[in-house]
Amino acid sequence: MWGRRPKPEQPGPGQESVWDYPRPPALRPAGQHVVVVLGGVRVCTTDAALQVLETSHPPTYYLPRTDFVEGSLRPAPGHSFCEWKGQASYLDVVGGEHGEVVAAQAAWYYPSPTAPFAALVDHVALYPGRMDQCLVDGEVVRPQPGGFYGGWVTDRVVGPFKGGPGSTGW
Repeated sequence: MWGRRPKPEQPGPGQESVWDYPRPPALRPAGQHVVVVLGGVRVCTTDAALQVLETSHPPTYYLPRTDFVEGSLRPAPGHSFCEWKGQASYLDVVGGEHGEVVAAQAAWYYPSPTAPFAALVDHVALYPGRMDQCLVDGEVVRPQPGGFYGGWVTDRVVGPFKGGPGSTGW
């Protein structure tokens, strides 16, 4: 069902509206400190994340593969295709003190992204809702509504966000 574009929320000081993000999406350095916890263990800590910004979506964070704890990423079955970035491959995220916690197919990457997104090589995105916790500059991230999208909602962005009921046609 195609829905009407909703009325964007008005951003306050220090905020941005996801309705000001472009389509096709843009890529920018996040410039923020990011921590990912799974199984009570930090599986990634980075200050070098990238963000993909697309109309109606909270930013998707792409984290350098080299900033993940060794053994916390492993190949998983499955691929998907993004019209802007190309073919993605999936990863399991492994956490816990002894690797006992597995978030199956909770992360993805682009082995050969399209030219505008070449900087995503060796970067991994993940679903924040499948982790114990994701933090951006100390703020706990809220997952983008719906199970399909991997956006990270923080107080820095206002919506409404694609992914919830009735947002299919945005």
